[in-house]
Amino acid sequence: MAQPIEDYALIGDLCTAALVSRSGSIDWFCPPRFDSPACFAALLGDAEHGHWRLSPSAEPTEVNRHYQADTLVLCTEMRCVQGRIRITDCMPFDDNVTILRHVECLEGCVEMDMSLLPRFDYGREPARFEQSENGVCIKGGEHPLWLFTDLSCEWQDADCINARFSLSPGEQRLMQLTHLSGDSQPESARCSEGAIEDCAGWWRDWVRQCSYQGRWRDAVVRSLITLKALTYAPSGGMVAAPTSSLPEKIGGAANWDYRFCWLRDAVLAVDVFLDSNFFSAAHEWHSWLLRAIGQDNGTVDVDVLYSITGTEPMPERELGWLPGWKGSQPVRVGNAASEQHQLDVYGLLMDVLHIGRRSGMETTEQTWDYQCKIMDFLVEHWREPDDGIWELRGAPRHYTHSKVYAWVAFDRSIRDAEEFGLKAPVDLWRSTRDEIHADVCRNGIDPSRNAFQQTYDEARPDASLLMVPLLGFLPADDDRVQATLAWIEDTLCEDGLVYRFLEDDAYDGSEGAFLTCSFWLADVLTMSGRVDDAQAVFEKILGLRNDVGLLAEEYDPQHGLLGNFPQALSHLALVKSAYLIDSDKDAHRGGQPERHAYRPVP
Repeated sequence: MAQPIEDYALIGDLCTAALVSRSGSIDWFCPPRFDSPACFAALLGDAEHGHWRLSPSAEPTEVNRHYQADTLVLCTEMRCVQGRIRITDCMPFDDNVTILRHVECLEGCVEMDMSLLPRFDYGREPARFEQSENGVCIKGGEHPLWLFTDLSCEWQDADCINARFSLSPGEQRLMQLTHLSGDSQPESARCSEGAIEDCAGWWRDWVRQCSYQGRWRDAVVRSLITLKALTYAPSGGMVAAPTSSLPEKIGGAANWDYRFCWLRDAVLAVDVFLDSNFFSAAHEWHSWLLRAIGQDNGTVDVDVLYSITGTEPMPERELGWLPGWKGSQPVRVGNAASEQHQLDVYGLLMDVLHIGRRSGMETTEQTWDYQCKIMDFLVEHWREPDDGIWELRGAPRHYTHSKVYAWVAFDRSIRDAEEFGLKAPVDLWRSTRDEIHADVCRNGIDPSRNAFQQTYDEARPDASLLMVPLLGFLPADDDRVQATLAWIEDTLCEDGLVYRFLEDDAYDGSEGAFLTCSFWLADVLTMSGRVDDAQAVFEKILGLRNDVGLLAEEYDPQHGLLGNFPQALSHLALVKSAYLIDSDKDAHRGGQPERHAYRPVP
């Protein structure tokens, strides 16, 4: 039976990640990179698709979990009729991708079970085991896995390693699963004593940089740790989530692979890391972006998403042998959204480069020349329809949100030219910016409501239009912004949570509330002077986090968290909202928030 999404916790090493359930089972693990094929895929099927379970033989009667303070080291305490144990899980920073599992008996004498069933290629390929003096070699993938433990393990002809052992108070056992890569040898792959403590120390040292001291520090720090854990350190790119195909609707087909880097996340990530004093993390993301957009190859065809190394993502395909989480099929890897034309990516790109320049990040003359080429392209093409922010996979349309971002591209580029003395056709850009603004205010408005509508040709609400004041397109107290806010509150809000669009716009006809949009609502409420309402919405969303502080993409009142997990965009939006609400004294009614808000019109 599938575990609820909120039952999972994240561990990771800045190369890949694993999900650990409350029952002590690691059900998702893709070594050695986020986008590698999973060797534990029970998350999208059942135990036979790959897992690593560690738990008392007797059914636990109580389970409590937490991360060690300011770390990604997970502690799970389980009580059963025999006593109480604590499992500590982490992924240390090492030359090889490694999971460490440490179990200690706290009370009583507890019999434990360990079962390790790797299934390579997303649960399709059984493993082969070979015992050696160094440990158990697990073959099946491109590079072997190694299990290091002093437990007496059995597997005979089976494809599952099993061990049963007993622990008395104070007794401990350590298990290590390592993916050997390159020329690494098993004899040198064992982690040293104190590896878990070293891992915790690394995270605490990183968190010490955090400048946020507001009301929601615990939630903000947990989100920042999660965002860092979703970063692929060799390149600096951040995946949208470490999972694939967790559905937007149970039993539905809106199941996508999120193990890629979206430009949309890049803007918020650079801004959030800068706000929080993590300059190195912001610089790494910024550098990844410059490499990914390929400024040195002369193309102006900016993509929606990229691989973690900044290259073209793998093609989308379906894995027919996996039944999906709670029967939600198809299971997909790769993402065809990379083939879409989304006009907003140009505004996103110019916004993040503008933020970088204002923060002192190094850019070259070549970068500016490349930006100018993109702007030349946009002067000619901003009037064209596109696929929109929500990637609905229908025919291209004139999405109002996309046109607003075209305006952002010109607005931020003009600011760069003027603030930094960069050579550019500013008069042309300014006239184009004004033309786009007039076009949006003429064609993107439903005249019967005086509110912004989803597309130029249809009067439908869309939560993406909350970005109008957040991007500085209009001040928050503008009548059209307030009418849009009221329309969204009336039609897309339920119990303080925001749905992206009307139900019949969804891929499957319905979906959960979109948590990022709910944070946007809190932001606009703050900028509108409704700070108490904003705080209520914000704290409502905080209450939807699981027991270790993680959020997915969506939330359904009946089924809990939905969508890929944990979701970078949700945690990015959480941090931005915390800063904005905390600085509400600076968020004037005219839509003029200070440092910790989106860039306003002066």
